[in-house]
Parts: sequence; structure tokens; C-alpha cells
Amino acid sequence: MMKIQTLLVTVALSVGASAFAQTATPRVDARQSNQERRIQQGVESGQLTSKEAARLEQGENRIQKAQEKAKADGVLTDKERAHLNKMEDRQSRHIAREKNDAQRDMNHDGKRDHKNNGRGHGRGAHRQ
Repeated sequence: MMKIQTLLVTVALSVGASAFAQTATPRVDARQSNQERRIQQGVESGQLTSKEAARLEQGENRIQKAQEKAKADGVLTDKERAHLNKMEDRQSRHIAREKNDAQRDMNHDGKRDHKNNGRGHGRGAHRQ
């Protein structure tokens, strides 16, 4: 009797583990965490405005929904995994582009800072 119970538990665990392995996406999950951290760091440093961060978060949400949809049938195919990776690549480029553009919010007031704001540069700055 004990051998049968042990066998049933072993079979149940292996079936559960194989089902999990077919839908596990540790690399995609790790990339999503990394990209969310990059967005947060960009907001904290002022490299991203609140609008840019919101737009990037929407992109992260789209990837999450695509991942959930791909996993819904219990199997994540190579094609679905490749599609998720492509979405992550695109999102990574968007984050880099937004963090390195000229728009800044260094004073964290939720508004884009202007390049020459208060620096005395530009037209008429040196007139007396």
C-alpha cells in the first residue's frame, strides 16, 4: 500500500513539474523585472518624465498580457516564446530611447524640464 502511495505522489509531482516546465518563462520574467527596474530608476533619476514612464509601463502590461495568453493553454510553444522575446527586445529599445532623449524631469514635478530654463542662454540672454 505504501509503495502505491509513493508511486502516485511521484507521478503526480512529475506531471505537475512537466506541466510547469512547459509554461515556465524564467528568462521573460527576469527581463520584465529588469525592465521595470530600469523604468523606476529612470523616474527616480529624472531621465523619464511621468508620461514617458506611463507609456513604458503600458508596454510592460502588453507583454504581461501576451505572456498570460500564451500560457493559457498550458503549453508555451517555441513560436510564442520567440514572440515574447521579440516584444521584450522592442520594449528594451523603447526604454533606452526614452531614458536618453532630451526630455528630463530632474525636479520631479511631473513636468518636462526645458533645456534653457533659468540658465540665461538663448535669444536675448546677453542683451543689456
